[in-house]
Order: sequence, then structure tokens, then C-alpha cells
Amino acid sequence: MAIRSACLSLGIVLALALAGPAQAESGSGKVETQKWSFGGFFGTFDRAQLQRGFQIVKENCAACHSLEYVYFRNLGEPGGPEFSLEEVKALAADVEVIDGPDEAGDMFERPGLPSDLMPSPFANDNAARASNGGAMPPDLSVIAKSRTYKRGFPNWLFDLFTGYQEQGADYLYALLIGYNEAPAEFNLLEGLSYNTVFPGHQIAMPSPLFEDGVEFNDGTKASVEQMSRDVSAFLMWAAEPHLEARKRMGFQVIIFLIIFAGLFYATKKKIWSRVKH
Repeated sequence: MAIRSACLSLGIVLALALAGPAQAESGSGKVETQKWSFGGFFGTFDRAQLQRGFQIVKENCAACHSLEYVYFRNLGEPGGPEFSLEEVKALAADVEVIDGPDEAGDMFERPGLPSDLMPSPFANDNAARASNGGAMPPDLSVIAKSRTYKRGFPNWLFDLFTGYQEQGADYLYALLIGYNEAPAEFNLLEGLSYNTVFPGHQIAMPSPLFEDGVEFNDGTKASVEQMSRDVSAFLMWAAEPHLEARKRMGFQVIIFLIIFAGLFYATKKKIWSRVKH
């Protein structure tokens, strides 16, 4: 009976293993696993990379996409881009925020404050669709968590137990560098762009990044690959702003449990050593 159960379990694992790669590639191109500074148990965000990523969002993405769950003050908090207070104030003041009502009951515009959420570029969803050919540009606040993929065997098996937190960043990076000319035999609908990673390979958003499309403040060359990596890392932070603190807490809990288990075992040995066998 035990042998039969073991064989059945092995059969299930092998069947899922064979299905893993097919699920990862169905409907879209292959997403390669990338190395990120924030990956692994002890990974941390690269502050310079996050600042470059925000610059790309501000200059290339903010005209269509929102970050409606991110406050300007978050840009200066520990674990994030860590802009200075003066820089945060300047970034916030660079946008107009609708506030009110005033004493007359009217809404009014004012310069943004660090305590404000980053405003949407459109007044409402209908205006967003009308400006983008009927397509609704998604909010980018948590897109690195909502856009994931299934990695092939054996990685997907490890993910069941450890959880691979960088899937969204991998997918976003692959999507941004995945724009290409459609093959001659491919029926590309009018107004759509060909992308090797997007399901169906047809995407309403044209390629948002171009070589030297921005001028980074730190002098980093703005290649499409570099910009794609930087903005993907920033969107990962936006979706998981307390990633570093969570990892520190998890490590501290593991150390505590190890010490506690050792003390508990030593106490047990001490107590039971008095019992005569």
C-alpha cells in the first residue's frame, strides 16, 4: 500500500512537471527569469535604480497610467527611492491636485503636497478610454503583483514552498523589451502593436520606451533594456514598498525560532535526565 501511494504521488509530480512548461508558454512568449537586487531572502532595492525607474514613470508613463495608491511622501521613506524631503516637495508641487470644496462650495486646483496621492492623468475611466482608442490604461500601483507567470520545472515546484516574489518584475521587463515587427504571416489588427510576450501577441499600448528616451540624472545610458529593468524594479517597489522590512522581520523570526527551539530542547533534556530508566 505504501509503495502504491508513493508511486501515485511520483506520478502526479511528474505529470505536473510535464505540464509546467506548457502552461508557462501558452498564449505568450517565454518570460526569462531575471536577477534582481531585491531577489532572494536578503535582497534589497537599489536606490539609484528606483530613482531612475520613477523618472521613467514620470516622463514616459504618467501621461496614460496612474499610481493611485502611492503617496508622494512614499518616495522619501526608508526602503524606497529615498528622495530627500526637498526633492519630494518639488516632485509633488510639479502636479496640480483637485481639492475642495472651498467656502463657496467649489472645487479648486492647487500644487501637490507630499501627503497627496499621485493623481490620475484622466478625470475618470471614460475619459481614459476615450483618449486611448477604447482601451483602459491599467493603474501601475500593484501591477507587478497582478502580472505574473508560471515558471517551468523545476522552478515552479520550488515556488510552491518559497514563493518567487520577482515574477511580476520578470514579466514587465520581458513585456517592455518584447515589442517587435509582426511576422509576415501574422494578422495584426489595426491600431495594435506586436509583442512577443503579451498573450495573443497583440497589445493596445505602443512601445513606450525608445533608445535614449530619457536623460538619467546619474548619467546612466538610457538603453531600452536599462529603462525596462529600472521601471520594472520601481513598479515592484510600488507594489511591495515594505519588502525590505518584511524580509528583515522574517529573518529575525527565523533566528528567534531557532534559538527558542534550542533552548526548548536543552530544557527537555535537562528535565528528562532526572528520570531513571
